[in-house]
Amino acid sequence: MMASITNSTQILFCRSRFSSLYSPSTRASPNVVLLKSRLNVPRPSGLAFSPLPENRPSPAPVGFSGKAMKFAGWSQLLRRRGLNQFRVTKAAAADADGGEIEISEGFSKPSKSFSERFPFLLTGFFFFTWYFLNVIFNILNKKVYNYFPYPYFVSVVHLLVGVVYCLISWAVGLPKRAPIDKELLALLTPVAFCHALGHVMSNVSFAAVAVSFTHTIKALEPFFNAAASQFVLGHQIPLSLWLSLAPVVIGVSMASLTELSFNWTGFVSAMISNIAFTYRSIYSKKAMTGMDSTNVYAYISIIALLVCIPPAVLIEGPQLMQYGFRDAIAKVGLYKFLSDLFWIGMFYHLYNQVATNTLERVAPLTHAVGNVLKRVFVIGFSIVVFGNRISTQTGIGTAIAIAGVAIYSLIKANIEEQKRKAAQTPNS
Repeated sequence: MMASITNSTQILFCRSRFSSLYSPSTRASPNVVLLKSRLNVPRPSGLAFSPLPENRPSPAPVGFSGKAMKFAGWSQLLRRRGLNQFRVTKAAAADADGGEIEISEGFSKPSKSFSERFPFLLTGFFFFTWYFLNVIFNILNKKVYNYFPYPYFVSVVHLLVGVVYCLISWAVGLPKRAPIDKELLALLTPVAFCHALGHVMSNVSFAAVAVSFTHTIKALEPFFNAAASQFVLGHQIPLSLWLSLAPVVIGVSMASLTELSFNWTGFVSAMISNIAFTYRSIYSKKAMTGMDSTNVYAYISIIALLVCIPPAVLIEGPQLMQYGFRDAIAKVGLYKFLSDLFWIGMFYHLYNQVATNTLERVAPLTHAVGNVLKRVFVIGFSIVVFGNRISTQTGIGTAIAIAGVAIYSLIKANIEEQKRKAAQTPNS
């Protein structure tokens, strides 16, 4: 049934669910359309409109005002009837300003964003960005050490650039700074101390030996994690995990025996870094604060910077003031020296931040595979870029170690997934 609202405007509602919501006979005006129910009249093909007012309470009107359609007073009734997504047929009406409003047939649903329609593409982009930033950081970092071999000071620069980045991000509200109190500070300080120690020792190793060899030694980190979980935290580690670590130990041993750039400073520093990052993981589990990862990493970076400054001043300060800065500027120039320091700090912070955001998006299994592939990428690119000569035994040992890390990561991810499903079963 067609109802005439104005001479220039018509609205047709064909057997929609609206007709079941309200009582009979309402009136129509140019700005307000009152819907008549099907409850007390024979089932019509459209909505009936009464030209005269009636002395009965009228339901809340449907108002057409401006460019948006407002359903005044309907939200509660729609929620009661479960009609948050309602089907309507195509109609047109004129608003008070003479503009046209169109309702298309179908269910009213918000359009999905690109990330919702193609989540795998976004996740792949995150992984690519993480690997790219990590590779660039390792290459630039090693190039700086070739003319400026001061890893303690460079470690401070890494953290300093990251802290400045975080402060600027907080100032503009991207992200908004999370508040911190004494309790949170006490929880995050051990994490930051281990982060600082692991970071400095990694840089000492990078400065002393080839990047590929440092990453080969750091492949032992899962072994230290398992040992700490078993003997420090008292967690029972399955035999399958221990067996999967055997190739890692054997591979690293083979690579170390014939590594052409081997020296004890680089080897011991990388091992200390493994231990420090293992305890960082332990303290991180105890410092679950509910704060988002970006803010947590920002606070950890600030505390770690304060931890790194004193040893850099005491150990390398006199040499830097006497000839360290002078020699570096003489070799590459002041502009390149400062820009190199800035960019390695920026890439260090960005790759860590993107890594955190990437690993939050994926399942434990994908997380495990991603970490292993990252190490393969870094080792491969460092060998190509720097032309490091490696013996056949070193190459075989590195491959065995990486394969062992992959097996360990897959087994551990599978165990964690089983625990998660078992924890969800009682709740369901």
